[in-house]
Amino acid sequence: MAANDGMNQTSPFCLVLTSAASEEQADTLARLIVEARLGACVQIQPIKSIYRWQGAVCAEPEWQLAIKTRQARFAALERFIRQHHSYETPEIVQLAISAGSADYLRWLDQGTRDEPAP
Repeated sequence: MAANDGMNQTSPFCLVLTSAASEEQADTLARLIVEARLGACVQIQPIKSIYRWQGAVCAEPEWQLAIKTRQARFAALERFIRQHHSYETPEIVQLAISAGSADYLRWLDQGTRDEPAP
């Protein structure tokens, strides 16, 4: 990772979004993701989702998880979410982080390594 002011740098990091049916499910999934070092941080927010499922329009409260990770961890994170998620078809969306604070991105990098930095 190039050390600079964080502006206009291409970064190997991303934000992955998923959602859960309850706060308890979201909290459990977030903790498992951070413990597995697949995400450095997971933010959880209550949302309302309106969507089409099996031909019907549904409106349900959900809890959105915003997972900060490295793009290189996405495939493993996707598998992990599928294995631990209660939904038949969970949302798993990757958004690239195009720039960020160098200190924060360094922290994010360290938090998603298999072996923590000394």
